[in-house]
Amino acid sequence: MRVLSPTVILVPLFTVSCGSATPPAEKAEKPPAPPAWSVKVDPVDVPAGPRSVEPQLTASTRGVLLSWVEQTDRGAALKFAERTQGAWSEPKTVSSGSNWFLSYADMPTVLRLRDGTLVANWYLATNPLAEGYDILLAYSKDEGKTWSRPVKPHRDKTKTQHGFVSMFESPAGGIGLVWLDARDQENNTTDPEGGVVSLYAASFDAAWKQTGEALVNARVCECCTTAAAVTDEGVITAFRDRSDKEIRNIAVARLEGGKWTDASVVHDDNWEIDSCPINGPALSARGRDVAAAWFSAKDDKGRAFAAFSKDGGRTWGQPIALEDQVSRGYVDIELLEDGSAVATWVEFADGRSQFRMRRVEASGARSPAVTIANGAAGVTGYPRVARSGSELVLVWNEGSGEAAQRVKAAIARLP
Repeated sequence: MRVLSPTVILVPLFTVSCGSATPPAEKAEKPPAPPAWSVKVDPVDVPAGPRSVEPQLTASTRGVLLSWVEQTDRGAALKFAERTQGAWSEPKTVSSGSNWFLSYADMPTVLRLRDGTLVANWYLATNPLAEGYDILLAYSKDEGKTWSRPVKPHRDKTKTQHGFVSMFESPAGGIGLVWLDARDQENNTTDPEGGVVSLYAASFDAAWKQTGEALVNARVCECCTTAAAVTDEGVITAFRDRSDKEIRNIAVARLEGGKWTDASVVHDDNWEIDSCPINGPALSARGRDVAAAWFSAKDDKGRAFAAFSKDGGRTWGQPIALEDQVSRGYVDIELLEDGSAVATWVEFADGRSQFRMRRVEASGARSPAVTIANGAAGVTGYPRVARSGSELVLVWNEGSGEAAQRVKAAIARLP
């Protein structure tokens, strides 16, 4: 089993200035008055056991699915539970193994489709020295009691990175996914830098037959999470682009007429960094409305932003700052019924990392921030948020060492 310890890879490859809470110049303009919004956050038990890591949330018409990985001395297991009517189901195991690739930033996922089918992905180590691993996909038709034989969506057969998956239900049925793919680093024999990491996509029909594999973007950040959402006008994916000059803006591509559009940036942050910040975007869609959240650290200032699109992701409004002091990123976002969104991020404030959220509007108005976890026990990994009706489910990891890691959760009722 290949494990990337958060104590090793959580260290950013850039420097975030934490010595002052003075807002940058671009925050000088007074934002609109904050919208009225008040929520109570209550901790809630989750059925995850000791040494549980990599929490992930997905939502369906039934409720919210929480998945996580539990580690033992012999290996790891992907488990999940579903929250419906205010209670968690008994946890079930998707798969387990001793040769998995594990990383705090590259979480497996369990997703429920409209017809009730459960789909899961996880990672199999292929070349531990080079951190090469494959994506495995499986489905269940009986509520997770049994699972299909896993398949790989990529056909390149290289022992390189295949990960940072974002799954989505295709509008016509079946499953789609995007992922980061380093096959060029093995196949390219002419690039003096050893090749690039690209964004790929694949699709499977309702009979689980693979119907396509395509290159979405040829050059992307090597280890930033991806995001995907389904709008009324099709699928949109977000990722951290990588220009030849090492500008790493957040970009989106849309699936139109069976083909992926060229990438377009959500906002030109002009963040130049010659390494991967391990900090990707988040998306949420409702109809033609899309909300995005992301992290940037231009000039060594940790910032988190949200922005809105009213046309399926073709154009975007101005970015809205999320943090009050210094952001560490690790963002997520959920659109609400009224067109506003709840955004979450990790902020370095008062000398420690804090998991926070606030409501933001396309106008730039934002509510006061609400602290979910204050870092006293060590907030680690990628906190997540998902919505089911009027309930927000928030999950994160706590614990400073592998043996002490555990998934934690809280519930917030929307007013």
